[in-house]
Amino acid sequence: MPMTGPTVQRLSDRRLHLSHGPIDVVLRVWGSADAVQAAEAAAIGLFPGILPGLVAELPVLRRPMAELPRVTGPVARRMVAACAPFAPIFLTPMAAVAGSVADTLLAEMRAAAPLSRAYVNDGGDIALHVAPGETLAIGLAADPPSFALDGALRVTAGSGIGGVATSGRHGRSFSLGIADAVTVLARDAATADAAATLVANAVDCDSPAVRRTPARALDPDSDLGDRLVTAGLGPLSDAEVAQALAAGLARAEAFRAAGHIIGAALRLGEALRTTGIATLPSP
Repeated sequence: MPMTGPTVQRLSDRRLHLSHGPIDVVLRVWGSADAVQAAEAAAIGLFPGILPGLVAELPVLRRPMAELPRVTGPVARRMVAACAPFAPIFLTPMAAVAGSVADTLLAEMRAAAPLSRAYVNDGGDIALHVAPGETLAIGLAADPPSFALDGALRVTAGSGIGGVATSGRHGRSFSLGIADAVTVLARDAATADAAATLVANAVDCDSPAVRRTPARALDPDSDLGDRLVTAGLGPLSDAEVAQALAAGLARAEAFRAAGHIIGAALRLGEALRTTGIATLPSP
C-alpha cells in the first residue's frame, strides 16, 4: 500500500499537527500574530521534504557510528552530529532521528520570526525554545503509553534545556535494556534523543525474568541487526531492579559529567533514579 502524503491539521489550544508516514509532530508557537503565522508557515513548508530526505539516506543512517557514516541532508547531518559524542558506545544515527526532526523544524520556525516560546514534539522527543523572561512547563511520564504524568519540568531561558527525550522498552524503537522510561534533558532534542537511547540500553541486569530476541527477528530492517533486544520482562527482585538502575545511572552521570546532557530520570517499576533533576517526585 503506498504511503500517504504529508498532512496538516489544526488541533485545540492552537497546536498544529504535522504527519507523514512514521513522522508525527505536534507543535505550538507563542508570539505576535504575525510571528506565529510566519513560524507555522515555515514549518509547514519544510515538512514535506523531511521524510523523503531521510529515506534517500536511510541505508547510511542505519550504519554504526563507528563506520563514520557520511550524509548530506539537514536532518541526517543533525542525527550524525548528535550521536558522534557518544562513540565508541554502539549506536547508529537512527538513535537521534525523532529529536533531529524536532530540532530542524524548530530552527526553521525561529529563523522565520522572533518567538517568545515554542515546542516541537515528535512522538515524545521535544525541541524547546524559551525566550528570556518566559517559561514553558513540560509534563514527564514514567510510562508514555499510559499518558499518566508523574512529574513536571519548568523550562526557562537560563536552564540551558533545548530538548527533552524519553526512551525505554515501551517506546517506538527496540531497547537493549529494561527501563520503563528514561527521560533526558539536553541542549537540543537530538542530543537528548541519542542519550536517552543509550542510558535506557544501560538499565539492565542478568536475570531469567528478561526475555530477549534478536532485533532482526522482530524487524528485518532494524538498524540493531542481530543484537538482542528486550522482548518481555517478568517480575524482578529488588536487588535486580537496583542493579539495573545503578548501571543506567552510572552512564547518565558519565554523560552529565562530560557535558553531553543536563539531567536524566530513570524509571524501572516503582523505582526512580535521577541526576540533575532535583524536583521530579517519586510515585
